[in-house]
Amino acid sequence: MKAYKIILSGGGTGGHIYPAIAIADELKSRFPESEFLFVGAKDKMEMQKVPQSGYPIIGLWIAGIQRRLTFKNLLFPIKLVVSLFSSMAIINRFKPNVVIGTGGFASGPLLQVATMKGLPTLIQEQNSFPGITNKLLSKKVTKICVAYEGLERFFPKEKLIVTGNPVRQDVLNLDHKSEEARSFFNLDPAKKTLLILGGSLGARRINQLVESELEYFKDLGIQLIWQCGKLYAKDYSNYSSSDTVQVHSFLNRMDLAYAAADIVISRAGASSVSELCVVGKPVIFIPSPNVSEDHQTKNALAVSEKQAALLIREQDLDSNFEMQFSELIASNSKQLLLSTNIKKLALKEATQSIVDEVEKLLNI
Repeated sequence: MKAYKIILSGGGTGGHIYPAIAIADELKSRFPESEFLFVGAKDKMEMQKVPQSGYPIIGLWIAGIQRRLTFKNLLFPIKLVVSLFSSMAIINRFKPNVVIGTGGFASGPLLQVATMKGLPTLIQEQNSFPGITNKLLSKKVTKICVAYEGLERFFPKEKLIVTGNPVRQDVLNLDHKSEEARSFFNLDPAKKTLLILGGSLGARRINQLVESELEYFKDLGIQLIWQCGKLYAKDYSNYSSSDTVQVHSFLNRMDLAYAAADIVISRAGASSVSELCVVGKPVIFIPSPNVSEDHQTKNALAVSEKQAALLIREQDLDSNFEMQFSELIASNSKQLLLSTNIKKLALKEATQSIVDEVEKLLNI
């Protein structure tokens, strides 16, 4: 059995961290004797999430550029230089056979050094509109795995492989979990279930929307699984006293939450979009307008333009939400259309496809 040394870098958000972990897990299953090292950004969530998944991680002193003029921006050139030297030391000490980046600022210095040293490199871009780090790296890395068609606008065409985004293995087959899901969440099988997702930290505007529409949902006879996020748990947990509303700061059994849902309201982070394509339920995307380069709106458009989901921008919620939701909940044919079309976009073998490309690099 071959043993390799593999570095993975990506972080800042779950959308960069979880794909890296999924790739590492698949590589570990193929090459169990291999040694893995993650490189992230100090003080970011990867410093907790990666060790929880059983992998060692080193943190770089790096952060993104703020949109407004701040003291942190003045430190950016210093942080970048320090991170480049740190990356050089990490690579010289660890001597990897391949270096993999999944986006986020920590992957920039590391992949830059890896390409300078002529190491095999692969980046995985989750979004339909690439982030600045991956755009800068694309000219130098060996291969680029993407989740959407048409990214030759941003990346060298000869390096592109459309693989999709890694998703959690437990959401790949939900058909047999419906009964378990209803029991787990203590749901009324006679009522439609709406699942509301705002990410692990929560989405303030989505929470405000749900709070304002609770009577509306009640009148429609809908029960809610409302994941409000850790930041907002204190603000909304009191609504769990209702028979038809249960509020969760975090959902540990996402597979059962998806299995229980008839309709999903969600942000449009790349990993969430990919997961929801696999899940195949009717979705209303409410993208965050606050992420860099408006990634989420572009991700949601890539799906909604194929009649595979509904898209409502935050500024249109007050005027459009009830009308669009009422039309959807009243039309079984519309629900079926969205469900059928979003399933067509699913790339279920994404993790395996990405690791196939890594394996080719290891054999160079």
